Amino acid sequence: MAVTVGREGADGHDPGGRRWDATRAWVEKHLSEGEHIVDVARLRGGWTSEMRRLDVDGPDGRRSLVLRSFVKPFFVRHAEGLLSREANVLRLLGGTGVSGAAPVAVDPAGEHCDHPSLLMTLLPGSVRLDGADVDRRTELLARQLLTIHRLAVAEDQRPRAYQAWTSPERVSPPDGTRRPELWRAAVDVIRREPPDHRPCFLHRDFHPGNVLFTGDGDALRVSGVVDWVEASWGPADLDVAHCSTALALLYGVPEGMRFADRYTAAGGRLAGDPASHLYWRLLDALAFAPDAEKVAVPWREVGRRDLTPAVLTTRLETYLEALFARYG
Repeated sequence: MAVTVGREGADGHDPGGRRWDATRAWVEKHLSEGEHIVDVARLRGGWTSEMRRLDVDGPDGRRSLVLRSFVKPFFVRHAEGLLSREANVLRLLGGTGVSGAAPVAVDPAGEHCDHPSLLMTLLPGSVRLDGADVDRRTELLARQLLTIHRLAVAEDQRPRAYQAWTSPERVSPPDGTRRPELWRAAVDVIRREPPDHRPCFLHRDFHPGNVLFTGDGDALRVSGVVDWVEASWGPADLDVAHCSTALALLYGVPEGMRFADRYTAAGGRLAGDPASHLYWRLLDALAFAPDAEKVAVPWREVGRRDLTPAVLTTRLETYLEALFARYG
């Protein structure tokens, strides 16, 4: 998820003083003959990496590329696996019904760049997190997610098996919660072994902040899906769970509870056993505890300043309660 927040120019510096001379030189080696970088714009909206839009000019005219660079120590340590996976997935998506960027070059270990980096084409459209057309957007999200899950992937091209993003020992309820019993019950659910499931291709971080739209009203369309570093092989329920939690936090619990119905109405299949579906929903929701601040920071950066820690904590707790009421 990223929106333009400021220009850097093309001289190898960013406003914070960090240099990217080596990265810029690496990028230029992968441009077409006669092309050169004429402008650079920082993009904001994500928290795992630095994103830049690079405007390039050359004999065939101007085009734009996107540069993802991991700079935080944790992600630098894991960058080789993450960026290699994303580049492989983007190659895989070519010619499918899923619109992803085309990879141009990747330096997953940071051997040539200042930081591990992936260079890719710029997709059309924008992230939309406001309250307009939410029903229509979420219907399109459900259909797009189903298209991802239906991707036919050869066994030797499958991404890694999914990884849980929390565990019973790592869940932190909000300070001063008035519903400690709710949190204990939720944690008890994920103590069980993962339910049997039919695995499929997962985006694994599918939510409104990673989907681009163009148009409005009847012309509203998904124009691209971004951020494939966590692509995995696992249960469709887990991708549905992740988008559902995000929708509950962004727009309120009812919207989060409707998404699974939208997905099945589009033709998707989820666990037939309510207890199994509850497991996947809670495994995702509890990873946002205690207050979803990790995702709230980039959401607020793109305009959702109403998503205060208090609002998100209330929505997360109410969402847990709604999950038990329906599936418990």
